[in-house]
Amino acid sequence: MSPRIETTAMILAAGLGTRLKALTQDKPKALVPLNGKPLLQHCIENLIANGFYHIVINVHHFGEQIIDFIDQHRFNAVIQISDERNLLMDTGGGIIQASPIFKDSKSVLVHNVDIISNVNLGEMSQQFLTSGDDAWLLTQDRETNRKLLFDDDNQLVGWMNKSEKQFKWVDEFKAAYRQAQGPLHNYKEMAFSGLHLFRSDLFANFECKPQSVIDLYLYLAKTKHIISKPIQPDYWFDLGKPEQLEAAENYIKTL
Repeated sequence: MSPRIETTAMILAAGLGTRLKALTQDKPKALVPLNGKPLLQHCIENLIANGFYHIVINVHHFGEQIIDFIDQHRFNAVIQISDERNLLMDTGGGIIQASPIFKDSKSVLVHNVDIISNVNLGEMSQQFLTSGDDAWLLTQDRETNRKLLFDDDNQLVGWMNKSEKQFKWVDEFKAAYRQAQGPLHNYKEMAFSGLHLFRSDLFANFECKPQSVIDLYLYLAKTKHIISKPIQPDYWFDLGKPEQLEAAENYIKTL
């Protein structure tokens, strides 16, 4: 029997990179360079520096390039591929498809490949393991159209798109929302950071099909502890757009 891995890190790298279209016509977003180094390499090296030595990467768009990149580099970690080249599984489906790879771990850290920050992920992972919660969604108090909604106990209760005035609610909040016939105010709006931790068996009973992980968390929040964990790192960048990539490049040059 192989030794139990405390926490596996999963890098979501299968996206089409449509917001970086000029840069992703011939390569996956994961291999777009940031100060001369691919985003994927930044992510892998940061995870290793934080103590993660088992890493899963899902691939779809130009997936063979990512596979070749991993084969050509020597990282101090066990890196495995979850292959979605035949069908893009979205964030939730991708995690479910990869679940056999991390079944021997106690927990999983999911890291979007286009996020770069100095969050102490190793410390967060250790805190999560002792918390008794089912999932931590790392959140920030920043301006964005899409927000996760939490109650006073930091339990997930909904999701909103401000610009389109769309809401999704965990069941009991949905009923209250309809009764009030308007937005409720007994919740906190927090921005999702693209980083989250969960118990490795949390998604075991879901069908493996394309689906959003946020929708899965909203379903699970009816019976599970899906908790907001606010973070305040020195820096955090979402590198989905060219101007954000440029801002990150300029900031990193100052470090």
